[in-house]
Amino acid sequence: MPLYYEDDFVTLYHGDCLELADYWLDADVLVTDPPCGVGYVSNRAIGKRGPAIAGDQTTAVRDAVLTKWGIRPALSFGRWDITRPTGTKSRLIWDKNLMGTGDLSQPWGSSDEEIYVMGEWPAVKPGGRAREGGTPTRHSSVIRVQALAPGASNRPDHPTPKPVPLMERLIEKCPPGVIADPFAGSGATLIAAKNLGRHVIGVELEERYCEIIAKRCSQELLELEWTA
Repeated sequence: MPLYYEDDFVTLYHGDCLELADYWLDADVLVTDPPCGVGYVSNRAIGKRGPAIAGDQTTAVRDAVLTKWGIRPALSFGRWDITRPTGTKSRLIWDKNLMGTGDLSQPWGSSDEEIYVMGEWPAVKPGGRAREGGTPTRHSSVIRVQALAPGASNRPDHPTPKPVPLMERLIEKCPPGVIADPFAGSGATLIAAKNLGRHVIGVELEERYCEIIAKRCSQELLELEWTA
């Protein structure tokens, strides 16, 4: 069994998410940051080359996962210069409050990232109250949360870690039920769901990132026990 870590809220599997689809497809909401086809190489890898994220040469794995997920509620991170997933209903903008390098021939640096909203979500009345117990209020499609700066002491050793507060903001708006993240990465989705009392199932292909997630979740548990 590919179970790598488990606590009262988090279940993490180590392996290929497509091969382990039976473990996460029964969840209710998909929240994930998939490989999006850019062949990402971090600055630290210059001279070594090679992608820092497995499967990041194309969008094939992303698209296969989203096809399996179907029309249920989903949030998926992406980039403006990569083809959006089929079935995208709308997009959110994460304002990182941190400027990246981007195209150095232009006077603007990249400081945002797209999040695609897919599937069927509970309808929200114009006044903001959701029908049938869905998300309670409406907010701007631009979400400003400080990104994790390179070299920061709280930044996990992962090329594209998402801030836990950002993931909490997203999950707070998701319909009830179990969260699935088939590309768990540094574990931000898992930790955010746990912080909000939501059960979450994650899958991560790279064991080095599974280890990071397990340590972060274990630390959260220790801190909770210490303050209890």
